[in-house]
Amino acid sequence: MDRDFLVDLFADFGPVTIRPMFSGFGISVDGVNFALSLRAGLYFRADEQTIPRFEAEGSKPFQYQTSKRSVTVASYWQLPARLFDDTEELSSWAREALGAAQRAALKKRPRARKAGTAKTAASRKTSAKANSKANSKAGSKANAKAAKKSAKKKR
Repeated sequence: MDRDFLVDLFADFGPVTIRPMFSGFGISVDGVNFALSLRAGLYFRADEQTIPRFEAEGSKPFQYQTSKRSVTVASYWQLPARLFDDTEELSSWAREALGAAQRAALKKRPRARKAGTAKTAASRKTSAKANSKANSKAGSKANAKAAKKSAKKKR
């Protein structure tokens, strides 16, 4: 699938960003990747809410082969072929895939630190300077020891 084909395919869905990824394209909205277009087909992001719909259509999760094993990526499922001819229904599936991708992004967000444990930028700078000085002193001492050993060997 080429870029122009994908733009046409998602026209009913709305504007998407299509970027080169792996051996195909990543398809996203507002920085959230929800589909992959690869040599093997078009894959939509799925989760526990949307996987049953893919299973009902007989779709399979994305798989690829390494030199040692087969890897299954359960978060991306192949789009049923019949949807390539029905862009309105494809748009519905794309909205669900975008929802699954957004839910996954929310789960990945870092948790806030407990009160009193957050470091300020100033304290990080101070710590970095202290570590840098300690490392340079340790490096200087190590260099001096190495020079002494070298001098003793030459005698």
